[in-house]
Amino acid sequence: MRLKLVPENTKIDFFRGAAFTFGGSMLAVVLSVVLFFTMGLNFGIDFRGGTTIRTESTQPVDVGAYRKALQALDLGDVSITELFDPTFGPDKNVAMIRIEAQEGEESVSVETINRVEAALQALDPQITFPLVESVGPKVSAELVQSAIIAVVLAIAAVLIYIWLRFEWQFAVGAVAALIHDVLLTIGIFALFQIPFDLSIIAALLTIVGYSLNDTVVVFDRVRENLRKYKKKSLRGVLNLSINETLSRTVMTSGTTLLALIALLVLGGDVIRGFVFAMTWGVIVGTYSSVFVASNVLLYFGVKRDWSKPDAGAGTRFADVDA
Repeated sequence: MRLKLVPENTKIDFFRGAAFTFGGSMLAVVLSVVLFFTMGLNFGIDFRGGTTIRTESTQPVDVGAYRKALQALDLGDVSITELFDPTFGPDKNVAMIRIEAQEGEESVSVETINRVEAALQALDPQITFPLVESVGPKVSAELVQSAIIAVVLAIAAVLIYIWLRFEWQFAVGAVAALIHDVLLTIGIFALFQIPFDLSIIAALLTIVGYSLNDTVVVFDRVRENLRKYKKKSLRGVLNLSINETLSRTVMTSGTTLLALIALLVLGGDVIRGFVFAMTWGVIVGTYSSVFVASNVLLYFGVKRDWSKPDAGAGTRFADVDA
């Protein structure tokens, strides 16, 4: 007897509460935009500028001890990461310390760097500092611009791909879902002032890919069912398609969340922001594939006069039991 997270032959009407699901999503998007412009994002060192210090020592790197030694200096946002490389010998322990630019300064001053080095040398007399690099406001501004361009280009590529793979109505629905996911992720980071750095941009791009994958599975089944049930209403076909792929959706999202939650709890401070963004993105991405993309497709409608059957529909795994 197999455990089933989703009963067979579900007949859920996903459009019955559209005023609350789709309307709530639109309200959440508006609130996210408002939060972004009123509260702003808590940009990390990558976007605000600062200094990176590379340390080397024969002693093992103790990230907790390093962080405790630097807390007394009141330097603001300090990121400490231990580096691993196969070329490192047993006596080469390397860490990377990033310090945000201080108030009113172009970059971290020499005096501040000297204080950091003294605090770490008091902890480990054998520690050395082979590399010190500063990121100024100009470079930070370029990183912000590059990050925005990366996200916009990713969404534009999705629009073109879905348009060519399906029809323009499907493309609009998929892109609406992706924009929904990205804006809600930015909104939650603005609301809780979680540090926003380049790793979060990587998470946003990953969320775009994850959400797209989920949406394409549903849309493939929709297109297949539009050919199969020519007299069924579009709303009926959408409901049928979402119910048929619901088992796959729950299983994929559930197993992904299990891994992400484990990383969120046990992964430590270094990757917590990235993992939180991924966890939130999986949740809203799954939601938007069902309640946002499908509602947009229902609003615009779609033609139903394809003459050739679609032998390449990507629905081979849509019936996997969850």
